[in-house]
Amino acid sequence: MDIQSIDGPRHGPAEGVPVSRLVVFLHGLGADGNDLISLAPLLSPLLPGTAFVSPHAPFPCDMAPMGRQWFSLQDFSPAAMHAGAVAAAPILNAFLDAELARHGLQDRQLALIGFSQGTMMALHVALRRARPCALVVGFSGALVRPELLAEEVVSRPPVILAHGDADPVVPFAAMAGAESALKVNAVPVHTLARPGLGHGIDQEGLEFAAAALRQYLMAEEPPEARGGSNA
Repeated sequence: MDIQSIDGPRHGPAEGVPVSRLVVFLHGLGADGNDLISLAPLLSPLLPGTAFVSPHAPFPCDMAPMGRQWFSLQDFSPAAMHAGAVAAAPILNAFLDAELARHGLQDRQLALIGFSQGTMMALHVALRRARPCALVVGFSGALVRPELLAEEVVSRPPVILAHGDADPVVPFAAMAGAESALKVNAVPVHTLARPGLGHGIDQEGLEFAAAALRQYLMAEEPPEARGGSNA
């Protein structure tokens, strides 16, 4: 079966600089790849040799006249969201595999940065890939069907989560729920609560992410905490 291909805007590294790391942004519902790629110029000075790409989600948004979605959220039930993430996962995995191959990189040289629904996809895919990536950063998102993780987890990359406690879209409590499930399943996780922040990314959250990217993505060798196959 043919898997739908996706693509989106790119940034860096500077001309003539070889690519040694890859950051993939995963946008939220109703946005597109142009949304999060705006973070790349802010992060690239801290991450030399890093290529940034922000693919457009594969489906038109069914709750707005424009924008894209990884899966529908008209049904916000855990079962429906999980089914949507499962359906979109092969598309995202194919994109990640192609991007890594294009640059001659391995999963340990990859970081995923998601926002909202993009965080849901980043967590769903990264924890089930055969090899752990360097880092997953999730803003204002959630872990879909956390009770299934024990049976499905394959890789345990470090995860950092940031969430505003005034988020009217994805409940702030979703961060604690994700943190608990990740810890129970031996996935390294660090969280940052942002007082007064709604559904968004603020300067403190971006700095939190940048420090983690410097620590994990720029490491010469992946630390043991990054885990691996649960075989």
